[in-house]
Amino acid sequence: MFRLETEVDRERRILLSGRLRDDNTADSPELRALLSTSAEHEVPLEVWVLDERGGIVGGLTGRTWAYWLHVEMLWVEATHRGIGLGSRLLAEAERVARTERACTASRLETWDFQAPGFYRRHGYEEAGRVDNYPPGVTEFILTKRLARAAGRPPTAPR
Repeated sequence: MFRLETEVDRERRILLSGRLRDDNTADSPELRALLSTSAEHEVPLEVWVLDERGGIVGGLTGRTWAYWLHVEMLWVEATHRGIGLGSRLLAEAERVARTERACTASRLETWDFQAPGFYRRHGYEEAGRVDNYPPGVTEFILTKRLARAAGRPPTAPR
C-alpha cells in the first residue's frame, strides 16, 4: 500500500536529490565523465556593483557546473541603468566562468518584458521558449558559447 503526501520536507528533498543524482550518474556516461573533474560540483558565482558607500546598485548571481555558467539573476538599480553596468556584470561573470572555471558555454532564462534584447546584443541565442509562463508572458532560454581564453585549453572530462 502506498500513500501520497504534499508536505514540504527538506530531508526527503535531499534524499530524493541524492537518489536521482545516483541514478542519473549510473545511466549517463557523460555525467560519470564529470566525476573527479573541476566541473563535478555546482559552484556559486556572484558579481556585485557597489556604490561609494558599499551599497548594492547591481548584481549577478549564478553558478557553474559541467563547464557551463548558469546566470540566475542580473539586476541594476533603475537610476544606474544605461551606463553599461549590466554589460560589465555579465562580462565579468563570463570571464570568471571561462578563465577560472573552464566553462565553455553560458545559459540563462529571461522573460519577454525583461532583457532578451540585452542578452542577444551580448551574443546569446535562443535555445527555447515557453509561452504563457506565467500566463501572458514568454520565457526565453538563451545560450552562448564562451570563447576560450588564450593559453592551455580546459581539461576535458575524463
